[in-house]
Amino acid sequence: MRNHIENQQFDQERALYHLTDGLVSACLFSGPADGESVLKECRNITVKDCIFSLRYPLWHAHCFHLLDSNMDDKTRAPIWYAENGRIENCDINGIKCLRECDYIRIFNSRIVSPEFGWKCRDVKIADSQIESEYLLFESRNIEINNLQMKGKYSFQYIKNMTIHDSILDTKDAFWHSSHVTVENSVVKGEYLGWFSDHLTLINCRIIGTQPLCYCNHLKLVNCTM
Repeated sequence: MRNHIENQQFDQERALYHLTDGLVSACLFSGPADGESVLKECRNITVKDCIFSLRYPLWHAHCFHLLDSNMDDKTRAPIWYAENGRIENCDINGIKCLRECDYIRIFNSRIVSPEFGWKCRDVKIADSQIESEYLLFESRNIEINNLQMKGKYSFQYIKNMTIHDSILDTKDAFWHSSHVTVENSVVKGEYLGWFSDHLTLINCRIIGTQPLCYCNHLKLVNCTM
């Protein structure tokens, strides 16, 4: 990579705007200037071992790899309108992480983010923990494996999703969802699956007070309720 930025602190607005073909390692994005959008419009970059405490750091990012990094609760709306990204071994605590993103891969990460993953497309999540009040609202083409999640109004209006080997502790999950398959998982939802279309649960343990009302094309295969 042409640009290697290491062991520096940035707090100015758009400090590394449009960084291209770069490696950013062991940097701190925080300070009195309270600048935002520090890596906006970046291209083909790797961000490793960094700490973020500023708003909107990775908007309109293309082909990025974020690994072994931390985003605290001041990192509001950290990743919007991004595509072709990989998030690995990260701890993210900023509200509204991932909005209208495409082709994002998340591995071995812990995320606490209300309104996580809204209106995203082609997202894969594996071996991770997510806590989000509204998880993956109006997203499509989602693949999830080994996720431990906690939320309230999860997977609403979602289309084309598969979930395997996961624990879902939620409330009104899968409302108005379409073509969702959940397999080998624990699904806890007080009002689970209402108004869903083509919801399939295979080898699942289902826990809920009033689950599966007003469903169309519902399929339960070898489940325990």
